[in-house]
Amino acid sequence: YCFCKTFVKMHMCFILMFLLPFGHATLPLVINTWPFEHATATAWSALQAGGSVLDAVEKGCARCEADQCDGSVGFGGSPDERGETTLDAMIMNGNTMEVGAVGDLRRIKNAIGVARAVMERTEHTLLVGESASVFAENMGFTAEDLTTNKSISIFTQWLNDKCQPNYRKNVSPDPSQYCGPYKPGATLRQRRKRQIDIHAHDTIGMIVIGKDGQVAAGTSTNGANHKVPGRIGDSPITGAGSYADSTAGGAAATGDGDVMMRFLPSYLAVELMKTGTDPSTACKTSISRIKIHYPGFFGAVICANTTGHYGAACNKVPGFSKFPFVVYNSQTNSPLLQSVDCF
Repeated sequence: YCFCKTFVKMHMCFILMFLLPFGHATLPLVINTWPFEHATATAWSALQAGGSVLDAVEKGCARCEADQCDGSVGFGGSPDERGETTLDAMIMNGNTMEVGAVGDLRRIKNAIGVARAVMERTEHTLLVGESASVFAENMGFTAEDLTTNKSISIFTQWLNDKCQPNYRKNVSPDPSQYCGPYKPGATLRQRRKRQIDIHAHDTIGMIVIGKDGQVAAGTSTNGANHKVPGRIGDSPITGAGSYADSTAGGAAATGDGDVMMRFLPSYLAVELMKTGTDPSTACKTSISRIKIHYPGFFGAVICANTTGHYGAACNKVPGFSKFPFVVYNSQTNSPLLQSVDCF
C-alpha cells in the first residue's frame, strides 16, 4: 500500500512538471532585461530584507547605475553631440498607478532615485532637463560630474569620424558626411538608414512582483550614443519604457526608444495580460505591432503576470538573434540568465 501511494505521488508530480509552462508560477519574482545579474540579485536581496517591490526596483536599477551596466546605464556612457552624459529613468507603483520619471537629467548619478522622489515628493509624473537636476539637488541628491575618461574618448573618436553615426536628417550640411552646426535642408527626404548598434540601447528594465502579487516596474538608461542634446527616449515614458498594474502584471522594454515609444509596448503587453494572455504571447504581440511599421527595428520586451509566469520577445535583426534576460525567484535561488529566440 505504501509503495503504491508513493508511486502515485511520484507519477502525479512527474505529470505536473510537464503540464506547467516554462517560467511557471512562483512568487516573489524579479525579472530584468539583459544579463545584468548583479542588479537582479540586489533587487532580490531588498525583498528578502523586508523591502517593498518599489524598494527592490529602485535598488536593482541603482545597482546598474553604479556598475555602469554595459556602458548604457548610469554615468560615463552614451555622450550626446556635445559630449555630455544625461540620464533617463522611471519607476511605477502597480498598486496606486503612480509614476515618477526624469529625462535629460544632468549631474546626478542616481536617476532612478530621483524618479522615485518625483513620484513621492511631487504631484507630477515627469521632470526633465536642468530643472530636474535642480529638483534632485534640492531633494538632497549629490551633484557630480557624469563625464569619465571613457565617455570623453568615445566623444573624441566620434568627432574624428566626422560625427558618424548621428541622428540628424533633412539638414545642411549633409549629416552623413559632416558635423554640425546644422540648419534646415532645402528639401525633405526619407529617413536615411542607420547602422544598428545593439549596445547603444541597453536600458535596464525591471519588473518586481511581491509574494502577494504587488507589482512595480522601472527603467534606467543613459540613452542613445551621440544623441541630439535634449533627446529623451522611451525609458522614462509611462507605458513605453515600463508599466505596472497589480491587477495584471508588469512589462519593460529595451531597444530603439525613438521607435518603440510610439507604440507603448509595455502598456500593450500588460493590457493583454489583463485579458488572460500569457506573458510570452503578450510580449510577442507588442513586438509584432511595431514590426508592422518598422520591420528592421531593434528591440525587446519582458513580461510577467501576477501569478509569477514570465516571458520575453525580441525582433530579429542582423547581429541580434537572441535576447538575454535574468530571473530570480524562490525556485532559481540565484539570478538565472535566460534567453529567448528573436523572430
